[in-house]
Amino acid sequence: MPDNIQLQRTLTLKAVVLFGLAYMTPLIVLGTFGVVASTTQGAVPTAYIITTIAMLFTAYSYGVMARTYQVSGSAYTYVRKSIDARIGFMVGWGILLDYFFLPMVIWLIGAAYLGASFPTVPSWVFLLGFILITTVLNVYGIKLAARINSLLMVFQVLVIVFFVLLSLRHIVGTGGTTALFSMAPFFNADSSFSTIAAGAAVAAYSFLGFDAVTTLTEETIEPKRTIPRAVMLTAIIGGAIYVLVGYTTQLVHPGGSFTDADSAAFEIAKAIGSDLFGALFLAGMVLAQFTSGIAAQASASRLLYAMGRDAVLPRKLFGTLSQRFRTPVFSIVLTGAIGIIALFLDVLSAASFINFGAFIAFVMVNLSVIFMYYKDATTRAECGFAKGVLVPLTGALVNLWLLTKLDQHAVILGLIWLAIGLVQLAFLTRMFSRQPPEVDFGDEHPAPARLAAETA
Repeated sequence: MPDNIQLQRTLTLKAVVLFGLAYMTPLIVLGTFGVVASTTQGAVPTAYIITTIAMLFTAYSYGVMARTYQVSGSAYTYVRKSIDARIGFMVGWGILLDYFFLPMVIWLIGAAYLGASFPTVPSWVFLLGFILITTVLNVYGIKLAARINSLLMVFQVLVIVFFVLLSLRHIVGTGGTTALFSMAPFFNADSSFSTIAAGAAVAAYSFLGFDAVTTLTEETIEPKRTIPRAVMLTAIIGGAIYVLVGYTTQLVHPGGSFTDADSAAFEIAKAIGSDLFGALFLAGMVLAQFTSGIAAQASASRLLYAMGRDAVLPRKLFGTLSQRFRTPVFSIVLTGAIGIIALFLDVLSAASFINFGAFIAFVMVNLSVIFMYYKDATTRAECGFAKGVLVPLTGALVNLWLLTKLDQHAVILGLIWLAIGLVQLAFLTRMFSRQPPEVDFGDEHPAPARLAAETA
């Protein structure tokens, strides 16, 4: 791409916030409701309140870093530039775990809901169908997702609105108006601080992507002012939606016992709105998972391509494009093949794998602000000690605490993944004696989140 061609600053605050919400996929709160409810023993809204608070601290830190470094790359770039290039590499490596497993979780949720609707068909058939279709579409390109994603976002919002309204009608019809006001969804005899904390760690999956708005910095009007506000608003609005939907749905179905936690919301949809609404809900959920899967797989493959092009991964395998399709076919197929692991996992375990990498990134972005406070006089003057140290330190500690509440297998796998990354880093830097190669998230090769933006 010629050097004189640059991205245009056309995005307003509203547009950036809508992108962030679209990337988060609001309907996911219902997709994972059963998993969070069973983990918390029926205290879904409290889990989301805790997670929202953690995300607000982190959103503030993302805003500070976005004002300082107005380029793409998000957590990887922030840590690399503010702390150390080697630590930045490890953060990027941890984020790669998210990108590897995110398509798998998306396909797994979609397959679970289709399996609940068509119990005579084995769930693995739907899972492999998701993987095959999205892989083929990504090999050929992702224009299809770009064309339908806006309509899908409207459909998602309508499904959520009708789900809440039907839930309220069901609650009033069975228990009267007083039943609308209950503390049981927040805390009950079966729930405990420990179960709610574990649920909050899982609920963080619903917030993945709220930080993606930072990748639009180079395309946003007045980014130093707009991006920090957009990150914070995305987290607040998303959290409010999750708490409201979690509360009303938990009132309809108290407790955390389900026939199939992975597809619990489908049964609730049929209970509050008959089979017709159940069918509409299923269609919305499957379409959301399908298009999200396309974007997530495309994002993962582009990240692998960027790392291969910059020699962070073997260039011959990862750093080349298909001459026919002009897409990173090897990386796309590899991401699809990894998705087959979902045959041996449930939604809880798979989502925990993703959250491990996310929490690592969130912790390090918060710490980046603290490093910037002590390194940069401008940051020190703008933030002061409270906003430059205390707020990000709180965010780092809360995210670290949530990380310890993840599924044990997810933590073990995450640590193994980081160990592999450390070996790769030692190889690339000749036993840490030189700087690691930098992954280029420039205009010619869009960052993974920006690629997803093209489909949003």
